[in-house]
Amino acid sequence: MSATTVLARKWRPKSFEQLAGQEHVVRALSNALLQNRLHHAYLFTGTRGVGKTTIARIFAKALNCATGITATPCGECGPCKEIDSGRFIDLIELDAASNTQVDNMRELLESALYAPTSARFKVYIIDEVHMLSKSAFNAMLKTLEEPPGHVKFILATTDPQKIPVTVLSRCLQFNLKQLPPALIAARLQYVLEQEQLSFETGAINLVARAAQGSMRDALSLMDQAIAFSAGKVEEAVVRTMLGSIDQGYLYELLTALHLQDGVKLLEIADLMAARSVAFDAALQELASLLHRVALAQTVPQAIPDEEPERVRLLELAEIYTPENIQLYYQIAIHGRSEIGLAPDEYAGFTMTLLRMLAFAPAKGLLQPSVTPVSLVATPVQTPVAPTRQSPVTQSVEPVTVISKMPASGTVDWGVLLQQLNLQGMAQQLAKHCTLDSFTDGLIVLRLADQQKHLRMATEKLQTALGDYFAKPVKLSIVAGVTDTPTPAVLEQQAKQLKQQQANASIAQDDFVREAQAEMSADLLTDSIKAIA
Repeated sequence: MSATTVLARKWRPKSFEQLAGQEHVVRALSNALLQNRLHHAYLFTGTRGVGKTTIARIFAKALNCATGITATPCGECGPCKEIDSGRFIDLIELDAASNTQVDNMRELLESALYAPTSARFKVYIIDEVHMLSKSAFNAMLKTLEEPPGHVKFILATTDPQKIPVTVLSRCLQFNLKQLPPALIAARLQYVLEQEQLSFETGAINLVARAAQGSMRDALSLMDQAIAFSAGKVEEAVVRTMLGSIDQGYLYELLTALHLQDGVKLLEIADLMAARSVAFDAALQELASLLHRVALAQTVPQAIPDEEPERVRLLELAEIYTPENIQLYYQIAIHGRSEIGLAPDEYAGFTMTLLRMLAFAPAKGLLQPSVTPVSLVATPVQTPVAPTRQSPVTQSVEPVTVISKMPASGTVDWGVLLQQLNLQGMAQQLAKHCTLDSFTDGLIVLRLADQQKHLRMATEKLQTALGDYFAKPVKLSIVAGVTDTPTPAVLEQQAKQLKQQQANASIAQDDFVREAQAEMSADLLTDSIKAIA
């Protein structure tokens, strides 16, 4: 790595293909370039470090590449190289935060009247455009209303609410999204591999989360981490650098809460105090962990398979009810807001934990499963107390409890699964299994190795089966796959078929065909959603 070039500059994307994320913006700009349907003014909005000025510079290359207007500038011609190096005379970049006055804007707009020196278009990139004064916006408005054909304006801002509506209405607007941690982590891993630096995956994940959606911030933090760790990016060093909390403490806290073990809670808090952990940050990360547990409960697929803490998150999602996680989350964020009022941080932190312990409803924790009582198909006489209106004892017919246990092993596992009313991981386990056999109360299911993390819900599935058949069953899960598709595969196939039918229906619609013919429009199949 160059001693003078920071990662954020060295690895700034130079083409749309190198850009991480923002596919919706790239697709729209690429289509406009390919069809030569260009607007005179563009507005990119989004938080810092998500790619606003990077996309603006790539777009400027696409407009002025020597090969012609293209979505894939060559990067080798004079204009491309000069734009990359910041020396292209017809690309004018203005920081509105430092040039807010009307005189600066008038000078810029006067230069816009002149033809480009050597380029196809004269491109103006105005960063943080919301910082311009009202009079500067008014001066810009006239040029935006009647722009010269050789000029393109690209405006960028983190606060579009401060831009006058009259300016907004004359721009094509694109909102750039914050980047997800998984995407940032993948990019950081690529950069470190190219830089031939050793790293730990946990360290990359910490930096990706700390960046809060900003790729530039992530690369700047990684520069700092490399300096801290003397070339090897280790999780422990990065955690110290960021002031992050060891996640192990947080998982132990939630386990102790599940066991209602107040002694263990205070032991963990004391250990954290001995390690000089910042308790304000600990409550922040505890709330973040609870949020991820809630996601695992509600939308398990939101936790990617490559997430290093996936198994532990799913374990917590199983042992707690959603109501308890919501309660703990509220207590954690309130505890953090009140920690400054506590006698000291330790007292504020431990009081928050004790509040969780005190207010957790008894029904909030899932009780340990017990062996179900054996039910037999015999008549059971249930006495009924006489009513006040009639002192005469009423005769009662016996109630018969009949087991639904099949006489043979011929069971449709998919049909049975629909009748079990399963939730969470137990449902996912059942969906990813196929039925091997069902005889004499023994159910044997087969589960692929890549789904083995779902085995932790075996006991819940066995209990649900016993409740359904009104008789204890023994559940055995073996590893391996068969030619029989799982309910999950069948469900996915049904969704794909429904989506194909929806695509075909839209494509054959008379109105859509007419619109395509009249406006040379393309049908974006990704935007079609099948109705469940």
